[in-house]
Amino acid sequence: MTTSDTNEANSGAAAGEVDAEVRAELTRLRDSIDNIDAAVVHMLAERFKCTQRVGHLKAAHQLPAADPAREAQQINRLRGLAESAKLDPAFAEKLLNFIIAEVIRHHERIADDALNGTTGDNGTTGDNGTTGASANGASAGLR
Repeated sequence: MTTSDTNEANSGAAAGEVDAEVRAELTRLRDSIDNIDAAVVHMLAERFKCTQRVGHLKAAHQLPAADPAREAQQINRLRGLAESAKLDPAFAEKLLNFIIAEVIRHHERIADDALNGTTGDNGTTGDNGTTGASANGASAGLR
């Protein structure tokens, strides 16, 4: 039996046989998770707004999109924060590396737009008030 088969069997049994207290606790925990997810999204949106401004400042002064020294400093800092929060530092580093790559991509686009006199992918403003939102709806980078 595979893990998914086991999960399906358990979820089928769980629907009718789980104690009401267990279901209530699951609901409470899931509500907390949903609230935390919403907070994470809002915090990321605020970070995006800041890095969008960084990208425009870099473009205005012909600074490179990437800053390897800053990136290394941020990775070390985040690993330390992760350790103190009892979060896997390797996971935190992977997350930050993903964010950094996205930031660089957006900063490069901002610089290209500044050179070409354009405002973004289609000249429209994204949902968060920034220009040039990516195709997947993400706002500017997170660095």
